[in-house]
Amino acid sequence: MRKIHSVFLVALLLPVIATAAPQTSPDSPRAQQMMRMLEQRFAAADTNHDGKLTLAEAQAGMPRVAQHFADIDTNHQGYITLDQIKLFMASRAGG
Repeated sequence: MRKIHSVFLVALLLPVIATAAPQTSPDSPRAQQMMRMLEQRFAAADTNHDGKLTLAEAQAGMPRVAQHFADIDTNHQGYITLDQIKLFMASRAGG
């Protein structure tokens, strides 16, 4: 479980790392791998496969995302999408 949290934290920080280190491109194999891992985690957490995470799904499958659920759910719809998570990550990275 600790490894999963570490992997997601790295995925959350990837845009920051990419910005701070010019040699690391968002198109690099490492960045692509981290995005695939984020997508896989989202798919696993989306237990009803509707392309959305409720707070309960996020708490169960993506606890770090759940901690920021209200900030990610900018439309206040009671669910978040993978695109919203990616936008949140980019905004946290300053880009």
